Amino acid sequence: MLLSQLKYLTALAEERHFARAAQACHVSQPALSAAIRKLEAEFRVPIVRRSNRFIGFTHEGERIVAWAQRVLAEHDTLVDNVRSLREGLSGRLRIGAIPTTLSSIALITSAFCERHPMVTLSIASMTSNEIQRGLADYQIDVGLTYVDNEPLEHVRKHPVYRERYALLTAEHGLLADHETITWAEAAEVPLCLLSSDMQNRRIIDQAFRRAGVEAVPKVETNSVSALCSYVKENRWSAVMPHAWLALHSVPEGMRAIPLVEPEVSKQIGLVVADREPEPILARALLDTLSDTDPQARIDRYHPTGLAPEVTL
Repeated sequence: MLLSQLKYLTALAEERHFARAAQACHVSQPALSAAIRKLEAEFRVPIVRRSNRFIGFTHEGERIVAWAQRVLAEHDTLVDNVRSLREGLSGRLRIGAIPTTLSSIALITSAFCERHPMVTLSIASMTSNEIQRGLADYQIDVGLTYVDNEPLEHVRKHPVYRERYALLTAEHGLLADHETITWAEAAEVPLCLLSSDMQNRRIIDQAFRRAGVEAVPKVETNSVSALCSYVKENRWSAVMPHAWLALHSVPEGMRAIPLVEPEVSKQIGLVVADREPEPILARALLDTLSDTDPQARIDRYHPTGLAPEVTL
């Protein structure tokens, strides 16, 4: 059994297509198919359910894929550990982050990058469910997501900062005289919100329900930037996390109004898979958190929350 054969198998599991898997591995499709057939011969079980195209793995194949992912991850961890003893940390740290936290990634990782200049970062925008799967399948090393809302399974949680919420709206619109706004009042405003597959949206919907109302957005998107573009048109408002507003500043022509009744706050944190060995790059990132203190940096912009007088 060769590591290359396991890499071909995990590539097929990720791509779900023989030709794309071969392309990802920089080999021909016949070479990839032959390597997987050799694995089947060695294990004496069929791994792939074959047809004119890839249709999935057998029950035995699913178990072998999971085993191959673990072996490759442990091999990479071993290589990183040995290399770090000789020349310091290097390699690629793969991070999956929910869209509302992407603005804080640089803040969270800056100390890590300074301490380990030979490490590169790969950052992907993912839903919380995708982060859960990515950690389980060894596709990412670390996730940045909510740690106190929907259950996360088989992970270690490391809180980073608390997320609060404000209504981003036109500076001189109908809400110009509001210093705060209740969730019930916000439900009456034309809204654009993140799509329902985002945990942020589910948190927002829960807040509206706690206020005894249901919000029906006019626009749904999976992009925070798109939300801002609609608010800029002066016809819609958007519920935004205060960390995004604090780190980006309130866009010109808009103002952020704190949302109250109920008060809503959720914990954002780093998550890693609950298994050994722990990826050395993930551990190194966690070790730099005490040098960063993102919560203090975020709250420095608005020490008592999103002050209503802060407008542009």
